[in-house]
Amino acid sequence: MSSGFITTTDGTSIFYKDWGPKTAQPIVFHHGWPLSADDWDNQMLFFLSKGYRVLAHDRRGHGRSDQTDTGNEMDTYASDVAELVRALDLRDAIHVGHSTGGGEVTRYVARAEPGRVAKAVLIGAVTPIMLLGENNPDGLPMEVFDGFRTALAANRAQFYIDVPSGPFYGFNRSGAEVSQGLIDNWWRQGMAGGAKAQFDCIAAFSETDFTKDLKSIEVPVLVMHGEDDQVVPIEFTALKAVELLRDSELRTYPGLPHGMASTHSEIINADLLAFIGD
Repeated sequence: MSSGFITTTDGTSIFYKDWGPKTAQPIVFHHGWPLSADDWDNQMLFFLSKGYRVLAHDRRGHGRSDQTDTGNEMDTYASDVAELVRALDLRDAIHVGHSTGGGEVTRYVARAEPGRVAKAVLIGAVTPIMLLGENNPDGLPMEVFDGFRTALAANRAQFYIDVPSGPFYGFNRSGAEVSQGLIDNWWRQGMAGGAKAQFDCIAAFSETDFTKDLKSIEVPVLVMHGEDDQVVPIEFTALKAVELLRDSELRTYPGLPHGMASTHSEIINADLLAFIGD
């Protein structure tokens, strides 16, 4: 089956894509907020052409999955992934997560059953924690995330134009090559999801502390981050995450934005392939 749904133990319907030979090594892609599996189309087609089995799901409340009003937090997100992995019996998989999806990968991999995970990749990930606090003096203040919530509640449709038009892809930078298609596709994906779930997910990606998860991961992890990431600043995410991981490799990209897997897919795909194929 090239796509389908699973039903989790709490009755939530989760949409997934599953392309390629079922005997090939699986790569599972985890999308960012407030998007869907469609954000990985470029990478899925690329790795499919290299002979891998490629999968991506819509997080609960996002895309084609149920618009849940509960369970929109990281423990449940990771549990949903575990149920999907068991349902499809994925083994020796590589899990690739962007932004919020990087947090989801971190929590899932830290708790995964033996033999399920071979490697992990964190791209512009929100790990170890985004929110400013006593244990994270370099983080972003709550006012930033309250601003997200206010904008979403006031006019989600406009907010979901403003984010990709500006900082997400770095289109607000002088000389940036703006893609209206990327902006429109971001808006399309965001508006397909549920407002309540996406509202709740702001707390999930900003307030979850992944420190213990990062420390407990034993598989190799590639950490990729744009040096001009205006959404998830590299200084208190990637640079800290690699210090907590046991077996990690850091690759940073001068001038590249948060959404670099879309704006510079040829660079990101080549580095992903080099890591995955090692």
